[in-house]
Amino acid sequence: MGIIVTTAIFAVLLAFTLGAALGFFREFFKVEEDPLKSRIREALPGANCGACGYPGCDGYAAAVAAGQAETNRCSVGGKAVTERISALLGVNASITAVAAVLACRGSAAHAPQKGDYRGLATCRGAKLSTGGTKLCAWGCLGFGDCLKVCQFGALSMGEDGLPRVDYGKCTGCKLCIAECPQGLLRDVPVDRRGAAALCSNHNPLKGMVLKTCKVGCIKCELCVKNCPEQCIVMDKGIPLVDYTKCTSCGTCVAKCPTKVLRIIQSDIFPGKPVPAESETAPA
Repeated sequence: MGIIVTTAIFAVLLAFTLGAALGFFREFFKVEEDPLKSRIREALPGANCGACGYPGCDGYAAAVAAGQAETNRCSVGGKAVTERISALLGVNASITAVAAVLACRGSAAHAPQKGDYRGLATCRGAKLSTGGTKLCAWGCLGFGDCLKVCQFGALSMGEDGLPRVDYGKCTGCKLCIAECPQGLLRDVPVDRRGAAALCSNHNPLKGMVLKTCKVGCIKCELCVKNCPEQCIVMDKGIPLVDYTKCTSCGTCVAKCPTKVLRIIQSDIFPGKPVPAESETAPA
């Protein structure tokens, strides 16, 4: 019995000594946290989505406090958060809100499948194993990898097999953009005005484009030839618009035979669905 009591007393004393030692060394070696970092962290929304390029809000707050990151990288918090952080640092706030736009209209009705795919049901898996499931090598694969990474419920899969963006929820975090193996989702400033081409088919042959996607860009260049501002050029077979010149006149949209071009502020960001199944492709 005496040995048990002695052992218990020794264990208690040892635990007390070790606890006191740990407490002492914790206080002796602790690193004081930058109060500016704490205030910046409090200003952030706490989404920890990583869209800013740092490992969560703590990492971003530390980078901003150290002068290693801009104040406008939090797309989730938007303008309000940028203004609060900028005020803490005594700098001017500057942010351009962006949202994800799908540069593809190759729905199930318009872009035929290569065959019956039985592999891993992810966009990345299909691309790695077969090069894609559709005849159009550049089109949306439709397995919804982008939906799975969206933390804000801004993406849903339409009945036509293409992802739809809810611009009332999209924060421009760019997670879906990074996830898409086809590179079809683009970050577009929400205040942009002008036309945009919703196609990524780079095949230079008109006949092959229509065989692989009935609503793809057929490289006719009617948009280029008819633009009154001469603000459109072809880049790798896709119309590229100079937004410093574009007046949103809609001439290119009207002339495009496959309706690839859309006016951003009226056809995309207001949340209106992009016409797909109802459109008739040229013969």
